[in-house]
Amino acid sequence: MDELLVERVLRAVECIPPGRVASYGMIASLVGTGPRQVGAIMSRHGSAVAWWRVPTHDGRLPTPSMAEARRRWTEEGTPIRPDGTRCDYRASVVDIDTYAAAVKAALADLPL
Repeated sequence: MDELLVERVLRAVECIPPGRVASYGMIASLVGTGPRQVGAIMSRHGSAVAWWRVPTHDGRLPTPSMAEARRRWTEEGTPIRPDGTRCDYRASVVDIDTYAAAVKAALADLPL
């Protein structure tokens, strides 16, 4: 895997504020890759960043990660669906314009 792409994705994840989430697709569009690549990078390298802030577009994370994700979502005030199986994506998604600006700034020192 391209180390530069890994760095771009991890920096983008670091820009997600506590209590907010961003989807694989959102991150992918900001760093210049596809959602599957973001998922692969998060699977292999995501433990070093706030992985619980990167659910699928419907607020889900892999089942083995859910208990820890729920704990962290609760700590951060991330809205959780009443059934507890996912975050409330629509209520917790980042503002795309603010997030895009933060990601752009975080990636400014990296080559394209």
